[in-house]
Amino acid sequence: MEYIKVTKENLETEHICCAISNNKDCQVSSKKAWLADRFDEGLVFLKSVERGKCFIEYLPAEKAWNPIEAAGYMYIDCLWVSGSFKGHGYANDLLGACIADSREKGKLGLCILSAAKKKPFLADPKFLTYKGFTVCDEADNGIQLWYLPFSPGAEPPRFKACARHPHADSKGYVLYYTSQCPFNAKYVPTVEETARAHGIPFRAVHIESMEDAQRAPTPVTTYALFYNGQYLTNEQMNDKKFLKLAGVQIL
Repeated sequence: MEYIKVTKENLETEHICCAISNNKDCQVSSKKAWLADRFDEGLVFLKSVERGKCFIEYLPAEKAWNPIEAAGYMYIDCLWVSGSFKGHGYANDLLGACIADSREKGKLGLCILSAAKKKPFLADPKFLTYKGFTVCDEADNGIQLWYLPFSPGAEPPRFKACARHPHADSKGYVLYYTSQCPFNAKYVPTVEETARAHGIPFRAVHIESMEDAQRAPTPVTTYALFYNGQYLTNEQMNDKKFLKLAGVQIL
């Protein structure tokens, strides 16, 4: 497999999404705008020459859009291999490139979000275990912070206090999200309109800065849905999924 590094210079011409083929889709443009601002902060986006089927996205943990304490580490936003591309060692290739790059940059190790059982849009814990990662912290909602130190004495990363006990101080549905995931540009407005049409209390909080992301009341900031203060899921909702979750029957 051949890989290419996405940069400011080729961002507009490269395909960067795992599922959306149209480079002019609002979801893709939203993601690319987010990426463009991250490259100067050290973000690396390495992808296969195939259209978004395999990629890894990582950046210095101090610049991560997550409430973690992980000075000196590299944080992996996403490691994705889809469909028929699974099982060919491409995840090993991408992670290996990240490890080599992080070592060269003098990092203490890597960290990434996962859970005891595989959750949508989070790293597979079985793969992480196989690659030598271990759990270094866990929030009340089961989201875990895993790490791979490059030396035995490296201090483990940890969640900030605001993320260890996920909670939203509002009644009804509250969604925290960023522009990191391209799907949000389409589906968040769809769910907002659906909730309005059915009289369902719903508020979307668009996290638009690293500082706000690092203060968020949830380990997962790309998409975190709460109901009456309690965390529900990090899985993106379309209108049908949301109405089913809210207990609204579709006639």
